[in-house]
Parts: sequence; C-alpha cells; structure tokens
Amino acid sequence: MTGSTSEAVTSLAIDTATSHAVVAIGGAGGRPLAVRTWHAGHRHGDDLLPAIRAALGEAGVELAEVGAFVVGTGPGAFTGLRVGLATAKALAHAFGRPLVGVSSAEALLASANAATAGLDGDGRFRALLLPAGPHDRVLVEDGVARLLRGSGVSGDDAALPPTDVLVAVDLEGRAPHAATDRGITARDGLAATLLRLGAARSARGETDDVARLVPEYVTLPRGVGAVSGEVAWSRGRP
Repeated sequence: MTGSTSEAVTSLAIDTATSHAVVAIGGAGGRPLAVRTWHAGHRHGDDLLPAIRAALGEAGVELAEVGAFVVGTGPGAFTGLRVGLATAKALAHAFGRPLVGVSSAEALLASANAATAGLDGDGRFRALLLPAGPHDRVLVEDGVARLLRGSGVSGDDAALPPTDVLVAVDLEGRAPHAATDRGITARDGLAATLLRLGAARSARGETDDVARLVPEYVTLPRGVGAVSGEVAWSRGRP
C-alpha cells in the first residue's frame, strides 16, 4: 500500500440515485475511510471521476488497491444512474475486481433506521418515496416500485402509507415534512450504509455479473418505453 492508511482497503462505493452523489472508500467490514458527497445536478459525468480521485487521495490509497466495487442500483433518474453504474462496471472490469450492486432504496431505508434506532433497530421505516420527474413520484415498498401520478400535498396524500413508516428523499414540499426530514438524514448516512451493505454482500459471496447488473430507473428519456423491471418515464417535461 502506497498511502499512510494501515488498514487494507476493501471497497469503493458509488451511488448516483439521488440529487446528492456519493463516493466512499471503505476498509474492513465497510468502515468508511473517506467520503465525498455533493449536489450532482446534471454534472455526474463531469464530477464523478474527480470525486473518486479525491476520495482515494484522502484515504491514501491507489485505485488498483481497491478489492471490490459497490454501486447503488437505484431507483433513480436515468442520467445519474447510467453514469454511476457505467463507471462502477468499467472500474470493476478494468481491474478484475468483484462488483456488488446494492439497492439504493434498501440502503436509504437502512440508513434512516440506523440513524433512528441503531443498526439493530426495529426497521420501522419501511417505505421510500422518490421523485419521478417534476410531477410524479415513485413509492418503493418491500422492494417493489410503484409510480404515483401527481406531486401530492405535504402532509395530506391518501396514496401514501402512514407517515410514521415513510422516508421521502428529494421531495421537499411534495411529501409530508416528517418524511422529508428523515430523507435528509437517510441521504446523509447513505455512504456508510452502502459500504456496510456492500461489505456484507461481498463477504457472503453475493457479487454481480458486470454484464447483467442493471439500474432501476424511475424516469427514462422521452420516447423510451419501459422494459421489465423498470418504471416508465414520468409525464413531466425533461
């Protein structure tokens, strides 16, 4: 190892499913060594590789020393997920390292629960609400995504599960306030949770085929139809 870190680096995690992209370097067991989080906007392609270099530099390691690549698979918007997945796949293939896909929805809910009740908590937050374009939303429950038409009214939406089990990410003003507050907390802890879940999957030998791992989109480019396992692009303008 060329850097000052004495602990062997085991993973590099990437998530581009929300408005804030995440790059994290993890040691044994997924312990965070370096984290970069930023508001991505539409600049994932410009900012992701520099963020990876910065995180590696902070951890004091080389890219070739990474033992596995962890990537959030969504649900999320087309552009961000495409860049994140493609980057993780390219790095895993280039360095001959395992690739571990982790549901971003699972990681966000786990992050919210860990922040509230600790890692051994009761998992009471069971539903995740995400934007699907400017007008619609997607609800994820038990790993199943369902498109909800309309933005909703904060604190008053009959289509949603009870507020006390809901986490809403990137939906300020379009979901109950308590749920959006939990979404901020979940997003803040996403890097550490993604590393932890990725390390657990990797330890169990649950790695993914670079050619077969696909993102879970909530919005697709205009004119592109949904395929099996994806939610169709929303009615909002791009």
